[in-house]
Amino acid sequence: MKHILIGAALAAGLTTGATAQEITLGRFFGACEDAGTDTKASVGEACIIQSIINAADAEIEGVTVNTLPTDWGNYYDQIKAAYAGGTPPDVHVMHRHRVPEFAGIGALADLSGDLETVGIDPSDWTESARDAVTYEGGIYGVPMDLHANLWHVNMDIMEEAGLVQDGAPVLPSSPEELLAHAQQVKDATGHDYLAADFAQFPIGVRLVLALMWQQGANIFTEDGTATIDTDEARNAVTAITQLFDAGLADPQLNYADSQQAFLNGEAAVLVNGTWVVDFYTAEAAKEETGLDRYYVADFPTLFDEGATWADTHMWAIPSPLKSDEDKYMAALEVLAFIDAHNVDWARTGHMAVRTSVLESEEYNDLPHRDEYTGTAQIARDTPPSERYGAIQDVLNRELQAIWLTGKPVGDALADAELEVQDLLDR
Repeated sequence: MKHILIGAALAAGLTTGATAQEITLGRFFGACEDAGTDTKASVGEACIIQSIINAADAEIEGVTVNTLPTDWGNYYDQIKAAYAGGTPPDVHVMHRHRVPEFAGIGALADLSGDLETVGIDPSDWTESARDAVTYEGGIYGVPMDLHANLWHVNMDIMEEAGLVQDGAPVLPSSPEELLAHAQQVKDATGHDYLAADFAQFPIGVRLVLALMWQQGANIFTEDGTATIDTDEARNAVTAITQLFDAGLADPQLNYADSQQAFLNGEAAVLVNGTWVVDFYTAEAAKEETGLDRYYVADFPTLFDEGATWADTHMWAIPSPLKSDEDKYMAALEVLAFIDAHNVDWARTGHMAVRTSVLESEEYNDLPHRDEYTGTAQIARDTPPSERYGAIQDVLNRELQAIWLTGKPVGDALADAELEVQDLLDR
């Protein structure tokens, strides 16, 4: 039996002669062809989100939800092309860091005042979640999570290396200790200490950012001044490259290879996000997987203050859709359904954004949840910028030039600062 998560006025509009609405939905997270509609049974980001979308399609009366095929790697290029062609999805996912870029040119609908109509309570969102979707006083989306970089740990390797105490991994508290722990793992097990995607997506960028934030620095200031060619950036980069130089980590790994190395039991630690916690939990339970004892840890503090890269996934509606009241309200209904299933999405490993969910027994009973409770407190990001995507690309290219081609650190940071400043000045 389909249900409607909206007020009486909208219910009347959708059930008394209004035309059934087809809502197109753009998302990344990967493909899942057999997700079904059971939002409690699916595993992994792709299947969990698709099960929620499938359930919305099945349960919201008068609304059909059609998921559009999109690829994570060039998702924003596709979305921008769709906007330019006048055919953006009626609902689409995006990151917090992209809000200034899209809302700044009027592409996104301001949802302020309309959310309550469909049963969404913004006062139930955490402060960081409200901030994530707010731009110049307007609300431009419905937040879905707080996601961040974690340290995923193979406890068997750590124990063999003598780096387990009271059932938890012993993590480094300085760059020097990081190098010492890495050598300890190599000597005891023959395995690398740390794996991450250093050669493809900007995981390495996020590592460097975290270590700069831990020193009280950032890559640009609120007033738009690039600050990349600095001692703090050199310290952050060196903390990572010392592992490469000593043969204790492999800079050639891409996302898939680094993940496989960890699952094969070939690395003590994998730096990756909250989005893989439930997947790795399921993999560790399989007999054929090299990873057996799996632990999830907050990103360690190697410098002065705790910090890790974090972002928020949110759902937005294009501003032109507001001219079609029925379709706009149907799109809001889809957002309300996703918001109502926040605890189901949190099964991925992402942190929930609704206070009522964060305080629920169902949420706190999720696997490994108590192992990274400190992550929300150390979550950080750069200042808002319409050029975030391009800035991240510059940093990824220059950092990869350091560890993949041997470009001198000073040259890479100086080149990155010049190029980022040019982007900020546009």
